[in-house]
This record gives sequence, structure tokens and C-alpha cells, in this order.
Amino acid sequence: MKHASFGSSLAIVLSVAAIGGLSLTLLSSYWIFLLTAVFVVGIALQSLGIVAGRTGMISLCQMSFAGVGAWTTGYLNVAGFPGGLPVWILIGGLAAVPVGVAIGLPALRLRGINLAIVTLGFAAAFDTVLATITFPGQTSFNQVARPALFDSDEGYFLFVLVVYAVIAVALEVVSRTRLGAAWLAVRHSERAAAAVGVSVPGAKLSAFAISAFIAGISGGLLAGYLGTLVSDNFSMMQSLALFAVATMTGAHYVHGSIAGGVLIALFPELMRRLNLPQDLGAVVFALGAVQALSTGESMAEALMRLFRRLFPRAVEAPPLLDEASLPKPAVAETSASALDVSSLTVRYGSVIALDKVDITIPQRTVVGLVGPNGAGKSTLVDAVAGFLPTYEGSARLAGAPLDGLSPRRRARRGLRRTWQTTRIAPELDVGQYVQLASGGVSAHELDALLAWLECPAASTPIAFVDAGTRRLLDIAGAIAARPQVLLLDEPAAGQSYAEAVKLGQRIAEIPSLFGSAVLLIEHDMDIVRQACSTVTVLDFGRVIASGPPQEVLDLPAVRKAYMGVDGEAEAAA
Repeated sequence: MKHASFGSSLAIVLSVAAIGGLSLTLLSSYWIFLLTAVFVVGIALQSLGIVAGRTGMISLCQMSFAGVGAWTTGYLNVAGFPGGLPVWILIGGLAAVPVGVAIGLPALRLRGINLAIVTLGFAAAFDTVLATITFPGQTSFNQVARPALFDSDEGYFLFVLVVYAVIAVALEVVSRTRLGAAWLAVRHSERAAAAVGVSVPGAKLSAFAISAFIAGISGGLLAGYLGTLVSDNFSMMQSLALFAVATMTGAHYVHGSIAGGVLIALFPELMRRLNLPQDLGAVVFALGAVQALSTGESMAEALMRLFRRLFPRAVEAPPLLDEASLPKPAVAETSASALDVSSLTVRYGSVIALDKVDITIPQRTVVGLVGPNGAGKSTLVDAVAGFLPTYEGSARLAGAPLDGLSPRRRARRGLRRTWQTTRIAPELDVGQYVQLASGGVSAHELDALLAWLECPAASTPIAFVDAGTRRLLDIAGAIAARPQVLLLDEPAAGQSYAEAVKLGQRIAEIPSLFGSAVLLIEHDMDIVRQACSTVTVLDFGRVIASGPPQEVLDLPAVRKAYMGVDGEAEAAA
């Protein structure tokens, strides 16, 4: 069951290939020619699915990447470069990679509409360039030579079908790797991805590079499909139509890219046979994209949801607890404190969120951080984890300064955090997420850790897991990394009382079992008393008390600040 999604995708690819092969005996040459375009477009849609579907970025210049690949293929054809079309399209794909990386650089700082404008601007500039040059062989009518074994329309259809299947399988394999999981994590939350040690710039640039490579291959295949090309084949409007269809159908799924290819390649033929204007297709694509964006669900995702409802999948039973297989501590205990925060001050304009806060977390202990809403607890976690780079004071991890380090580098050094709300990509399964967050553990360690926290089996899709259990998975991923310090931000939110008590017991065991020190932010005082050896209380950004839980929580100042109870007035009463 662990690779069920991969098996399903592979089954779809094989089914499509079988149907494609069968169509050769059932359809005329004209329809075979049109079906070839379906798969050429499907490859271009797969390339866009990497950037838009898997990584959550906007690329409105995908056909420009295809144009680079097509131009390179045409040039190699005219030059008589050895190897033929299979080699030429690979070189064309590689030629598109640096262009993709160059376009991906703005994505490191831009997102949403701003990134859309940049990519659209590149598509417009590419249009201008194409208007001033001609494709190699265009004026001399030197057509791109197809491979000798596939020079007929039927043969070329098989060639394109094989290339499509190879790319589809390769992308499914990549989706099971850390890189594929990193793409999905970045799509869902860049902050959460950085917090588990993912290089957000690396994930974005790799997505654009691989996307451009595949788009370049599609451009080369289009050159072999049509023989000669013109600039209109790669215009800005073609890129916009491709993006609309990719959004509408869910091009990062195998069946979504096929559906998109059918719409783009066959819809004009349908319009022609119904005597309807060709521009109607653009309207339909735009409406479909708007529908997908408004509902948050593409055609492929809606179909998968319906399939799961009609054919519910048997969920694997949770693993049995084997404490001997739990990940062993990776942190060597030293004389230095696990975390030292000194005079930490954070300002938002004239508002002081944290005012000279001092906190020390000894090695292999659990320290509680409590206070009323707005006291500055999450602000402190954000600052220590590197998400608030502008602060005064200092933070040291096992004696080493953290100031100036990015969230990812702090995570790599051994500082991990969880969030008040779950930020796990629902497209992952339980095991994929924990492996991504931990950097890699053995299958036995993974199963033992999931059993220890009473989480679902590793093969369970995150989409099937409730919000409370997702918070446990956040903790599991952070624990599996065996960091120096683990910052838990309200981990018991969404848990029942019995679940919260059990979670408190587990948190208290983290230092001895995994070697990590814990800073626990929690409103449930029963958990704080159960898990923490010391407690620090914040109020209006200042530390008002610190010490053993029972003593601190009974102080009049703490009861007044945290519980709204005036200790002196209560005593007088």
C-alpha cells in the first residue's frame, strides 16, 4: 500500500499507452494525426504542472520554453547534427533549461500576480524576438526529419506516445523523492517548508529548470509533428491558453494532462464541425480555470475524489509500538544550554511585541512558555526560528550564535518548530511527510515513531487525516529530525482531553528518548504541569515569572495576567 498512488499513476500511463496503441487499428490517419497533437500538448502541460501544480507558482511563458526547444531542434536539423530527432529534442530541452532558471530567479522573491506579470512579460518579449527572426528551415521549407522508424504519421504517433509515457513515469518517480515532496511542501507553505530544512530557492529553481527541459522537449516534438514552424505556434496567447487549461484540468496529474491535451488539440476540431467560432475555446478554458480556482479543485482532483468515494481504499492498520526501534538520540549532551535567548526585543513600528526577554532551556529538558493571547509567545518562536530576522538581542543554540541565519539553516543546525495551524501538504502521505521533515529515517524507525504517537500508518494519505492527527504528524516529523531544540507551538490544539493528557506524557518523554530539549507553548495548564520542569510566563512581551510550574502558576501576578484573576483580591475575599 505504501506506493499505491504511484501504482495508480503507472496504471493510468499503461492504460493510456494501450488505448493509444489500439487506436492505430481503429482510427483513420486524420484522427491519428490529431491524437499525436494531444500527447505533444500533454507533454507541455506536464511541464507546466511541475511549476504550477506541484510547486504552486505561476508561469505564463511555458510556450516560450517550448519555442527554445523547437528552434534548437530546427537548427540541429538544418545543420545535419548527428543522432536524429531523439537526440535533437534532448538538446533542445537542455537549451531551454538556462532560460527556465533565469525566469525562475524572480520567483525567489515574487509570487502570485507579481510573478505572473514577470513571466507574462518574458512571453511578450519572446514574441517580439520571434517576430524578427525565422525558425531554421522555415524560408527554405526544410522540414524537421522524423526518426527513420517513425516517419509516418502512425509511427510518429507511437514515438510521441512513448516519450509522453517515459516523462509521465519519470515525474511520478520524482514525486516519490524528497525533491517531489519539497515541491509540494513549498506549494502549501514556504515557511513550513523552510522550517523542516527544505531549500525553498532550490525547490523553486529546480521546478523551473525541469519544467523548461520538458517544455523544450515538447517544442522539439512539435517541430517533428508539423515539419516547419512559425512564431504563432509559441505566442503569448498560446502560453495563456496552456496555463488556463492546466489549471482547469490539473496538469500535474497524468489524467489531467491527457484531458488538457484533448481540450486544446481536439476542441478546435469540434468547434469547426459545429460551425462555431474558434474563439469560443478560449472562453471555455478561461471559465474552466476560474471554476477550478474558485473551488480549489481541478477536473483531475474532482475525478479522484469521486473515485475514492465510489471505491473506498482500505486503510492500513497503524503499526505496533516497538520502542527499541525508535530513532536514537543524535544530540550529544554538552555543558552549554540547549538554547539561550538574551535580551530579545521585537518591535512592530511603535509597538514592542517582545521587550528584553531572557529564556534559557537546559539540555534535555522541557520548558513551558505560557501567557495570555497576545503576550508574544508565537512572536518569540518566530524570532528564534528565524522568521523575524529583524530583532534585537541574541539567540544561541548549544552555545553557537543563530543571529543572521535563515530559518532553513537554523533547522539544519538543530532548531525545529511546529505551528499553531497545520501546514502539511495534503498531497503527501504520512510517511512522505515525516521523511521530508526528518531528513530521512529507516522504515522501522518511522513505524515505531508513528506508533509511539499513535499516528496512522505511513501509507495513509494526509488528505484522509483529521486536523488533530496532522498536528501529531507535525510533532513526529520534528522529533524524527532529533534536533537540539524543539519548539512546540500549542501542539494540543484540536485534541480531546484524554488525547491531550497522553500527548503531555509523550512530550515529557522526548528529552530522554530522543535527546532534544523542548520549549512548549501551551494554554492547557494540565499539560504544562505534566510535561515541564520549569515555566516562563510572558505578559505584554515581558517575562513576569519563571520557575517550577506549581510555584509560578500559583503566583498572584501570574493568575492576574494569565487567568484574569487578581490574587490579592481573591485572598481578601
